[in-house]
Amino acid sequence: MATILLVAAEAMEFAGLVRRIGGERLDWPIDFARRARRGGDLWLMAANGAGPRRAAEAVQVAAGREKLDLVVSVGYCGGLDPALKLGQIVAADRVEGPETGEVFSARGLTGVQRRLRGSIISIDRFVQTVEEKRRLRASGVVAVEMEAAGVAREARLLGLPFECVRVVTDEAEEGFIIDYNAARDASGRIRKGRVICLALGRPWRAFPELLGFYRRGRLASKALGEFLADCQFSV
Repeated sequence: MATILLVAAEAMEFAGLVRRIGGERLDWPIDFARRARRGGDLWLMAANGAGPRRAAEAVQVAAGREKLDLVVSVGYCGGLDPALKLGQIVAADRVEGPETGEVFSARGLTGVQRRLRGSIISIDRFVQTVEEKRRLRASGVVAVEMEAAGVAREARLLGLPFECVRVVTDEAEEGFIIDYNAARDASGRIRKGRVICLALGRPWRAFPELLGFYRRGRLASKALGEFLADCQFSV
């Protein structure tokens, strides 16, 4: 039996997987923790907020309570490759962390269809504009997200294999009206109250964006959950 840890930023990113495999809540000192049995393996789901530091804390908490065999960074990502569309799965074979200069190898899923392989860039901020997405794409990466480098670093320190599976919520030619970076607190966590206050400055555009993001999140979570539930991770 293998113990597999899946780390996301928000509980919502696990909604589709929870619907497929169920499980029970865990009383861990992070935002969300759950475990479920799948086949002969134990799957642990952990979410602790946006950014590498909070993701690393989730891995540390899990590693202090269970003997892990594999660590997987999962959740939402922004598409940089114009071919990527809402709900499409990206299984990284490499995660680049430009803020620290680190590059992490992911083993890459085998025997699973319906996903794009490629390098993902992991940075501790929301990419807000189409222009910035184009600049990042110029380095050859296919998607951007915020937690995988933190997860990969902890897996490396623990001597554990690492995977990264992401689902697209915003496409290459889509930007944001709300400055989500301004809604983060000192720890990196996104404060919903701040998001609402920022949205009130441009309500006629910002609130439709929030509603659309919620709808996209639901669709993406469903696609990610279905994909993960069909995965056979090798340990």
